[in-house]
Amino acid sequence: MRIATWNVNSIRARVDRVADWLERAEVDVLAMQETKCSDEQFPMMPFMAAGYDVVHCGFNQWNGVAIASRVGIDDVEVGFDGQPTWSDKPDVAAAAEARALGATCNGVRVWSLYIPNGRFVGSPHYQYKLEWLAALRNAAQKWLTQDPDAPIALVGDWNIAPTDEDVWSVDFYANSTHVTPAERAAFEAIVDAQYTDVVRPYTPGPAVYTYWDYTQLRFPKNRGMRIDFILGSPALADRVTRAEIVREERKGKGASDHAPVLVELT
Repeated sequence: MRIATWNVNSIRARVDRVADWLERAEVDVLAMQETKCSDEQFPMMPFMAAGYDVVHCGFNQWNGVAIASRVGIDDVEVGFDGQPTWSDKPDVAAAAEARALGATCNGVRVWSLYIPNGRFVGSPHYQYKLEWLAALRNAAQKWLTQDPDAPIALVGDWNIAPTDEDVWSVDFYANSTHVTPAERAAFEAIVDAQYTDVVRPYTPGPAVYTYWDYTQLRFPKNRGMRIDFILGSPALADRVTRAEIVREERKGKGASDHAPVLVELT
């Protein structure tokens, strides 16, 4: 069974490319982030034509998460218990954003996650990011308390580089989000809740990234960040036999600024 995650950076702009890769890579389940569309706008047909069922959570042109599966989609859940709310505008009530979508695919509980960016250190959105991660950690720990043998995959764009080797320049990011001690501690808290980075053993660094900004020739110069991860529960981690960051999919016209991340399970 092959499970992948990909921040597609607008599914309507890249649906043909995503669907083509799904078939070529023989992916069974793909979690997508930053789809940037409402449920009604999601381009279902190319996925359906390729034999995939799709569930999507999107409210507008921001955020958005989806799961495509050719091995079944059951027990769909939008958001997790305790997920924080957010509003940019004082006259608009805070609400849960389209950042978390769970489904069971062939017995594996897959969560497509798009962790808040944080914007800049000290901003309200930075605090929201930390609260969001803490709530995710509590929910994920509860899932394993309820069923220690559950195969759970927490996958997506985490917007955190957990170690210094996960950025092309420590100095460049010194005063930025994604690398602060608080963000890294929040990521590590989820690892401590028994969710293992199942990709890193197969893709050791340094200079192994999943995201490269579009500007200043960052991709050709390999000036990137490793911020897309698949964290697996003990039962899932034990089944991983191979993992890959599919760097080739960052190349060419119309590419997302993220590469897919893929794991293979027994």
